[in-house]
Amino acid sequence: MTTSTTPASGIALPGIVLGVGLGGFVDGILLHQLLQWHHLLSTRYSVDTVDGLRMNTFADGLFHTVTWLAVLIGIGLLYNRMTADRRQVWGSRTLWGWMLVGWGLFNLVEGLIDHQILGIHHVHGGPQQLWWDLGFLGFGAVLVGFGWLLRR
Repeated sequence: MTTSTTPASGIALPGIVLGVGLGGFVDGILLHQLLQWHHLLSTRYSVDTVDGLRMNTFADGLFHTVTWLAVLIGIGLLYNRMTADRRQVWGSRTLWGWMLVGWGLFNLVEGLIDHQILGIHHVHGGPQQLWWDLGFLGFGAVLVGFGWLLRR
């Protein structure tokens, strides 16, 4: 006799929302703060002036708030859908696959909208910025594809 756990389809939304939030954290912490390659509005407000850096820091803070809320919402959704066997859900390939899909979707949406359409920043500015932006999109597509395969 098997125990009933959350169906695989029941954790798709929580997994995607968690992936979006965690993908945003990776982007914000790694690219904005540690490497300092760009800030949210770095092509609109120069990071070489105090006022520009203040505006970018504020915008980055708003961005991090949104990604933090996505993680909290994803955890809440996941908790709401879990049954007594929580270990099986957290250890499932389905959840981790959906989280990778969410991270990849974050990269694709953020890369297309912020980098290409609005041009408010690029992954790494300079003469090779298009290649960095395309690599970011490619990485997002790989995450979506790998996550999609993993969740099956």
